[in-house]
Amino acid sequence: MPKKKIIYQTHGKVENPITLDQIWGDTGITKYGTLNLEEYEKKINDFNKSDLQTHATQVGLIPVDNREILLARLLSEFKKHVAHYNVSKLANQSNPNTISKSARDILAEGR
Repeated sequence: MPKKKIIYQTHGKVENPITLDQIWGDTGITKYGTLNLEEYEKKINDFNKSDLQTHATQVGLIPVDNREILLARLLSEFKKHVAHYNVSKLANQSNPNTISKSARDILAEGR
């Protein structure tokens, strides 16, 4: 009887870190000075219009004349930036032992 071969399979899912900056040890704080939303909101609310527009260009946004729109865009970009550095709680919970026996049997049919 021939020996069974061990087959390895990859899931193709990207684990931590996700960006090159994270590989090199960037924590995400350098771009905005914080990853805390309340701190960032307080910081940009204290800016005058000129400082706000300068900050927008520094983080890669085109400054607009309307202060409220610019604040909303800055907050939106900040939230996107923070999301890149936060690990999903669901990604850490993927444990093959949590799958029911019937589901494992169905998945094993493809072998």
